[in-house]
Amino acid sequence: MSSHTYTSLLYLASGVLLLSAVGIVWGRPLRVAVRLLAAQGAALAAIPVLGGAYRHDWYLLGVGLAVCVLRAAVLPGLLARLVPPPVGLTDPREQTGAGERHETGPLLGTSASLMVTAGAVVLAYAVGQPLVALDPSPSTRAAPVALAVVLMGVLLLVTRRRAVSQIVAFLTLDNGIAAVAFLLTSGVPLVVELGASLDLLLFVLVTQVLTARMRVKFGGTDLGELQELHE
Repeated sequence: MSSHTYTSLLYLASGVLLLSAVGIVWGRPLRVAVRLLAAQGAALAAIPVLGGAYRHDWYLLGVGLAVCVLRAAVLPGLLARLVPPPVGLTDPREQTGAGERHETGPLLGTSASLMVTAGAVVLAYAVGQPLVALDPSPSTRAAPVALAVVLMGVLLLVTRRRAVSQIVAFLTLDNGIAAVAFLLTSGVPLVVELGASLDLLLFVLVTQVLTARMRVKFGGTDLGELQELHE
């Protein structure tokens, strides 16, 4: 792979990583957010795969394949099972479940969220400039994009109320952190990445059980309403 091709594809993967995070912030349907999370996982996996192909490093290719399986397929697949399927709203029982398909009542509206997102991107590039100056390589130049995804993950964590949205936010944050590691260090050890991804898998599985129990016990997964019950 030539240097020009590697740089172009790396920037493309970084762009998909950023745009998927923006789409999660902008959108409200949970099923769309899960699909965007899968696209984000695929873009994250492309970073070590491209690095391995460019440097002829089979180890990085293995890391990228593991990331793709876990973060682009397994974790989004488990999350998709937590979102009720779209059906007609003719039955009152279906109307109750309809609220579980969308993020309702976030702390910030769409316009405010997008403005904060734009500010996060500017802040990430401002903070990342010293890092780029130290080593102006293609991967380092893309690192501010990963920092912006981290900030968007934090934004989602503090503004979303649905349990599924909180999981998507946490995984977005973790994808951003992993992207920073891949871009600044040319990859992380496979054992470390597998350990982190398996921890995420365990987290999603436990949350899946808790979310099902919340629906049975409280009739929904709005964390704000659960806080009101506690008070």
